[in-house]
Amino acid sequence: MSSSLRSSIGSSIGTFDDTIDRFFEPVRGSKGFDTVAYLASELADYSVGWHLLNATTALASPRLEPKAVRMALTLGAESLIVNGGLKPIFKRERPAEWEDAASLQVRRPRTASFPSGHASSGAVAAILLSDAVPALKPLWWGAAAVVAGSRVYTRMHHASDVVAGAVVGTAIGLAAKRLVPL
Repeated sequence: MSSSLRSSIGSSIGTFDDTIDRFFEPVRGSKGFDTVAYLASELADYSVGWHLLNATTALASPRLEPKAVRMALTLGAESLIVNGGLKPIFKRERPAEWEDAASLQVRRPRTASFPSGHASSGAVAAILLSDAVPALKPLWWGAAAVVAGSRVYTRMHHASDVVAGAVVGTAIGLAAKRLVPL
């Protein structure tokens, strides 16, 4: 790839990130939006919220236990792929303002910014929970979207990190359904 093409792509990504960041700016600092965004972000740390939803579905219906095991193992694999594989390759810096946001009771990330692990685990969870309980598909995808958006809102990620994370998570979730059909 030529350096001018790489520069053009980088400029386009930067413009996209800046545009989405500006979209959130008017509501940052609003008690309601802050509460939702920071809570969603915290609940999704280490995929804890997704694991709780997964366990709840299995407890509610024992026939879903195999799907719950598949999801738990897939979330573990997703974390290894994203945090142990992709982030060290890309080593993207977090948004410049993330240090200020981190002071607002948010866990300070230790990994690189690209791709977003919160967005990837959310996509995995939405796909596999939708397979387990299809009637709640809008809820699963809505929760995943709130978590993903919260990462831009809290300035923990660039918007392009979140998009890439959602793409990676979707691929992992679909692969898990295909490799372990239940």
